Amino acid sequence: MAVALVGGRVLNGQGFVSGLGVVIDAGRIVSVTSEAEALANGDQRYDLGGGRLAPGFVDTQVNGGGGVLFNDDMSVEAIAAIGEAHRRFGTTGFMPTLISEDLGAIERALRAVEAAIAAGVPGVLGVHVEGPFLNAARAGIHDKKKFRVLDEKARTLLSSLKAGRTLVTLAPERTEPGMIRALAHAGVVVAAGHTDASYEQIRAALEAGVSGFTHLFNAMSPLASRAPGAVGAALEDQASYCGIIVDGRHIHPAVLRIALRSKPLDRFMLVTDAMPSVGMKEKAFTLQGQRITVQDGVCVAPDGTLAGSDLDMARAVRNATALLDVEPVEALRMASLNPARFLGVDHLMGRIAPGLRADLVLLDDAAEVVATWIGGERAV
Repeated sequence: MAVALVGGRVLNGQGFVSGLGVVIDAGRIVSVTSEAEALANGDQRYDLGGGRLAPGFVDTQVNGGGGVLFNDDMSVEAIAAIGEAHRRFGTTGFMPTLISEDLGAIERALRAVEAAIAAGVPGVLGVHVEGPFLNAARAGIHDKKKFRVLDEKARTLLSSLKAGRTLVTLAPERTEPGMIRALAHAGVVVAAGHTDASYEQIRAALEAGVSGFTHLFNAMSPLASRAPGAVGAALEDQASYCGIIVDGRHIHPAVLRIALRSKPLDRFMLVTDAMPSVGMKEKAFTLQGQRITVQDGVCVAPDGTLAGSDLDMARAVRNATALLDVEPVEALRMASLNPARFLGVDHLMGRIAPGLRADLVLLDDAAEVVATWIGGERAV
């Protein structure tokens, strides 16, 4: 049954436009047209109440939410619970993220994501395998004992997902360009992260198929006067995508404002790196044997090491506007279209256009979430 969404402002290529209606049916956007025509073509009417209708948010790095950590529970039910927690904050597409584990756990994670997609769990787009092919010098909260070299057995496993997208974060200096190239040719999205690579090593990895950087600045070799490092290579390269955690603590806002001037804004994407505390009153959990607590909005281990975030995508959008001087429309694109392009799913989502999946978020003027649609199904 076709539903006409009217009475609000719709985000299109020109910005938020009043007087437009969006017709959705069978999980897709049928048309974006005048309100009168939308009402004529819809069997039902949904009043947007003057709010702003934007594409749903796409989060490429979600470790957990709703009290669930993907590392601890690789099941369809756990993935559904994580997705439900983040949906309340506008996320309509997400990548459950596995923090460095052994190959057996990686296989369980891949099979769980396949099962979740087959079961129709709303919003799950694939899996993000963050490690264990990382550099111990930039381990962060990851368990160094899990780290290993990316060999042919691991490459075959990482290329085995039968549904959805696979994103792998690795340290390029811990493997060979040929291995990166093989993953990219198999359809895996490869990002550099938790890396101590030199500028030259990152350049070689970009040429081999690395297309993005996981939480830019955090856990990677910094930009220095005679050693540009991973950060320098990331900011110089105009084609690759950079995920950024905009919570005011992972990276100083001034540093991010400088970064945003270094390459096209459409190559930056908001990520949460969210932990189980998102959507929960309980702001503590256990990660690989360590008690993690949320302090001033940031997840930290007992020794003060950052351990993911308590951030949600709606707050990331608000922070991008407030802290980074990004226009609201651009902040919303950093949360939707840009990550969709990075994952190669922008033909399905990331814009409000006919033929795309009806993944939408309704926001009030304060950018708080009023309602979401995933595949045309609405929830608050």
